[in-house]
Amino acid sequence: MFQKILIANRGEIAVRIICACKELGVRTVAVYSEADRHSLHVRFADEAVCIGPAKSARSYLDMPAVISAAEITNASALHPGYGFLSENADFAEVCEASGIAFIGPRPDVIRRMGLKQLARAEMKAAGIPVLPGSDDVVKDADQAAALADDIGYPVILKAAAGGGGRGMRIVRSRQELEPNLAQARQEAELAFSCGDVYLEKFIAAPRHIEFQVLGDDHGNVEILGERECSIQRRHQKLVEEAPSPAVGSELRRDLSACLRKAMKAVGYTNAGTVEFLMDETGRLYFIEVNARIQVEHPVTELVTGVDLVKAQIRIAAGEKLNDIIPEPVAIRGHAIECRINAEHPETFVPSPGQISGLNLPGGPGVRVDTAVYTHGVIPPYYDSLAAKLIVHGRTRAEAIERMRRALDMFVIEGIHTTIPLHQKIMAHPRFHSGRLDTHFLEHLDG
Repeated sequence: MFQKILIANRGEIAVRIICACKELGVRTVAVYSEADRHSLHVRFADEAVCIGPAKSARSYLDMPAVISAAEITNASALHPGYGFLSENADFAEVCEASGIAFIGPRPDVIRRMGLKQLARAEMKAAGIPVLPGSDDVVKDADQAAALADDIGYPVILKAAAGGGGRGMRIVRSRQELEPNLAQARQEAELAFSCGDVYLEKFIAAPRHIEFQVLGDDHGNVEILGERECSIQRRHQKLVEEAPSPAVGSELRRDLSACLRKAMKAVGYTNAGTVEFLMDETGRLYFIEVNARIQVEHPVTELVTGVDLVKAQIRIAAGEKLNDIIPEPVAIRGHAIECRINAEHPETFVPSPGQISGLNLPGGPGVRVDTAVYTHGVIPPYYDSLAAKLIVHGRTRAEAIERMRRALDMFVIEGIHTTIPLHQKIMAHPRFHSGRLDTHFLEHLDG
């Protein structure tokens, strides 16, 4: 096991990794920007190093600064969390070259999975269903038009190197194709320094389903069930749950078996997520692989009993999966996560500032992952996630009622949060009946 791990992240995920390290008896190093000097991850880590000013480009995304912090503190491994440098293959290579273990997939796998058209081709070759679309990046408008005519409108253009809705355009007719292609390329170039885009059939009201993967360095892969992530705003997830109300035991078993073979074939190691869209007939189509831990990993932890962050660390230290997780993995009960963002619940305008009052909910089956505290400040420079509220119940109905109770007890004063929005979601008949899709919020007041 590693003696010391540097955590190349901030906020709740940095605190979450510190928790796992403490339970494993591993010392931790926090890195922080000047804006995060008084953050909880700095307070709870064994050591802390300031790596730059507030803006992430000059701190959390500054590879030389992060590597230098690991070297001067003699950290033998680095956990990137999610976001920032977590899916940067160049950074993972620099870690390896510096003699620092990167707690995540190998650089070549991150690079292949990060290029969506390559990941799509590998999954297709392994027998995983993919949406009809281009086999490679779209070269020009004529090629895109020919593909769209063959597939049938509407289609969607997606950035090959990105995610989060950037570089993405829905095209409903031939007349819309050329200008949307230009816009998608421009946005992809600005966001990811790569203007390549590919084309897929567009599903108007899909469910968003993802499967959790763990792989070790000995050729073993396990699939730990699925999560429902359909409630989104502008492709950003708001509510996640496990298992999905739309995935039955037979589909879970069959697709898990296919994914196990597919991820073995690509040489996948450590934690990752394979994301799918489900159409109105219940058919799943692969869309991408996220080669890192996910924000919503706690719901999988609660229904499987597997500590995914500990598993990441133990895998990176060379342990085998069958020494880390039970076999086979069983799904027990139901878990729901609400992302509590520092945003206005109706306008979604970010609401940074100082927290003047705080009450975290508790009681049976309630977990809160957060780095907020009374009089602490949520800075304006980073993601607006303030906390993750996660509940577990014997049934989905019990989990919903437990979440409603926990939301009522969750108080954050001094800033706006999305707690009122989540209360509306939990009370809505469509949510109770499990009738979910990525346009759920459009029906919230209906």
